[in-house]
Amino acid sequence: PKKVLIIGSGGLSIGQAGEFDYSGSQAIKALREENIQTVLINPNIATVQTSKGMADKVYFLPLVPEYVEQVIRSERPSGVLLTFGGQTGLN
Repeated sequence: PKKVLIIGSGGLSIGQAGEFDYSGSQAIKALREENIQTVLINPNIATVQTSKGMADKVYFLPLVPEYVEQVIRSERPSGVLLTFGGQTGLN
């Protein structure tokens, strides 16, 4: 794939989702090393995933179907990675 959409971890709470922020940021690094463009949706500006220089493009939008569908229509990714968003991404 040339471009993938990553569903981020969203809001973090104590004891939940921190590991998904880490795994998502590692996935972004690995994809970029393979020259795959990364597009991230994550409403939480205070995560490693949304740090400057991580994803090629970041959308700070709620992780709800309407917004995800808009980004998919706009970006036209080759694939969507849900597993790095934890339960939020899977829902």
